[in-house]
Amino acid sequence: MFVPSLSNFRFPSAFRFSALAAISVAAVATQFASAQGTRLWTQQRLEEFEKGTQQGVSLSSDGHLRQGPGLTELLTTPSTFVWSVAAGKNDETYLGTASPATVLRIGKDNKLFTLFETKDISVQVVRVGPDGFLYVATLPSGKVYRLKPDATSGLDETSATVVFDLNKQAEGNKPRYIWDLTFDAKGRLYIATGGPAAVYRVKLPDPNWKGDPVEPESKPDLFFNSDEQHIRCLAWEAAGNLIAGSDGSGLVYRINPQGKGYVLFEAPRREITSLAIGENGTIYAASVGDKSHNPLPPLAVQGGGSVTITIVQPGSLQAANSSQSVPEGSEIFAITPSNSDRPQAPRRLWAGKDEIVYALAICKDGLLALTGNRGHILKIADNGDFADLAHLGAQQGLSMVPAADSDSVLIGTGNTGKLVRLGAVEAHEYASDVLDAGALARFGRLEVEPGSTGYELSTRSGNVEQPVRGWSDWQSLKDGVPASPAGRFFEWKAVLQPGGILGSVGVNYLPVNSAPVVDDLVVVPGARINPQILAQNQPGAAPQNVNIMFPSANQATVSFDGNSPTSPLQAIKDRTAVTVRWAAHDDDGDDMTYSLYLRGDGESVWRLLKDHLSDKAYSFDSTLIPDGGYQVKVVASDAPSHAPADALTVEKISQRFEVDTTPPVVSALKVQISENQCLRSLCPQIVSITFEAEDAFSPIARAEYSLDAGPWQFIQPADSLSDSKHEHYQFLLPPKALENPRGEHLITVRAYDRHDNVGVAKTVFPEPSQPLPSR
Repeated sequence: MFVPSLSNFRFPSAFRFSALAAISVAAVATQFASAQGTRLWTQQRLEEFEKGTQQGVSLSSDGHLRQGPGLTELLTTPSTFVWSVAAGKNDETYLGTASPATVLRIGKDNKLFTLFETKDISVQVVRVGPDGFLYVATLPSGKVYRLKPDATSGLDETSATVVFDLNKQAEGNKPRYIWDLTFDAKGRLYIATGGPAAVYRVKLPDPNWKGDPVEPESKPDLFFNSDEQHIRCLAWEAAGNLIAGSDGSGLVYRINPQGKGYVLFEAPRREITSLAIGENGTIYAASVGDKSHNPLPPLAVQGGGSVTITIVQPGSLQAANSSQSVPEGSEIFAITPSNSDRPQAPRRLWAGKDEIVYALAICKDGLLALTGNRGHILKIADNGDFADLAHLGAQQGLSMVPAADSDSVLIGTGNTGKLVRLGAVEAHEYASDVLDAGALARFGRLEVEPGSTGYELSTRSGNVEQPVRGWSDWQSLKDGVPASPAGRFFEWKAVLQPGGILGSVGVNYLPVNSAPVVDDLVVVPGARINPQILAQNQPGAAPQNVNIMFPSANQATVSFDGNSPTSPLQAIKDRTAVTVRWAAHDDDGDDMTYSLYLRGDGESVWRLLKDHLSDKAYSFDSTLIPDGGYQVKVVASDAPSHAPADALTVEKISQRFEVDTTPPVVSALKVQISENQCLRSLCPQIVSITFEAEDAFSPIARAEYSLDAGPWQFIQPADSLSDSKHEHYQFLLPPKALENPRGEHLITVRAYDRHDNVGVAKTVFPEPSQPLPSR
């Protein structure tokens, strides 16, 4: 079959590999350590190349691209799974499918014909017998049907010939499964079953029988019995021994022609999914599953009569049916023939943490492995080097067989059920993963690993993630530099010639600088974020906390936690301070510095408050500026991450706020005492108090009085409205306020402006020169 040779695959030396890894790590670290300057995006490892799209290109495990076979989709079946593929003698192809369960025939013209359909869950196996008939195993009924491959009318369970029925065997009446079919050199059919595990042998009817219309039916033999759950797969050694793989303990048996089994190998995993035997006799076994537990649920099956039994299906089958992956992945082991003098232990040839190997096949210079749930087709050399030949569009590659022309491989897939051919193609192209530069970028020289040869590179770019939506056309490089226009997204493509090889490819690019953004800005007079300064100004005072929030946060429907840039900022109440807080970001990830400016009402010049700030909050003393209205401007710059000529700035101006540190003036405090003629016995005196309160900048907010150092009592201005910079107050002391009407008393008044500045006045009454009213 056509697949590229792996004989020229070479891993780099340990030193070279380590050096490349170190360079890669250093490049990544440099890229994220600083957002400035030219950046380098590199694809050099298999895992990185697998993110791209290949057609006729193989990706080797040492991180190189070469010409390889390609995939051609032949047809999509009505079924979800194609569990078995068989190649006919006249270029026909036969498929065993599930959901629905059918046998499909595809002719040379790729036309589809339903040869057989059943109510079973699945047609698990289809094989072309040595007599030219098709032999079909269904699941879970446990039957094998014989079909005429060139039939012109379809058959069903009632019209097809049953050559084997598990339910009729003397070993038990439990429903069981058939997992594989194969034929020996004498034309006898061998049937791998599960629940419990066994291999049956059936002598097939002679197609040249000349006696009665129907040859006497031969009784199936229980050829081999096992204490495992399932016998999953079968293969033949050249010496005539049958090789069988089990599910349960992951055993590989060698069964001699007399049915005597010998365990060649117990795999670390629970299920042997596929077997292949090389020309030198090496047995390759693919294994999957954790022996300690079966993570997927068992399948309930209705047994004979009214008994319901539970049989644990193989994990690979359950994973395919549920489109799940097996977390522990797969391993392929090589069991090399050995003589008694120099025995060789089985060795692990390959391991994949995400794949499930469903099928193995011998090919030129290696081993083909078909995997799910990522749909990879791998070619593995005997030294463990491997190449990723192609990716299936479907989730699982389930079955494969060499085509009749032997130059290609026919593959059946699951989710959805398709027939695909792996073989020679005209185009040998690889398209890289898409680079997202994060912003508009210019693209520079492509760096290609030295030693690469026989390739052509082209590039394209765009500003939307999907290339089909308005990207530039593919353009060849000009002296190693892309001709593609600036954009946010970028992709390169390689076309490989025969014998060509391409190693790592790096793309230099420079994001076009984006200006910073100041998202929010708030100014809070009367708060300070430096409590040390407050302690110096007000020794011994108990600090009061102030939460500084952005205006947008007050309207948000989401909660703010301590890690959010919009969370409340803890400050200390201080009427002699003003705190400015802002939120800013840079889409390029650049480092930023900030400058603050101040401008008063009616002024045209912004005065610098502070520059070279890295924090996003700042407090300053309001006593250093006159009372009045002001605005603050914050200027954000990405200069730390760019050359001076390339740095960008953005500014945001706050809403107007007021600074008022001057207390009101309380004046003309007078106490007038007069005799109460009406209520002489209750309150012999009427005490009337008047005073004036005036502030130079803001209206008077409220006033209070205290008698003889007692509690403060609220009082209203004479006109009841506190709305002016000057307010007149006049009030009477309540009756019985004076416990000793004829003694000396202290009256204290205070007035607050809107910024909590307070003015105080006091007086003693009656004054020494003021006689008390007589009784």
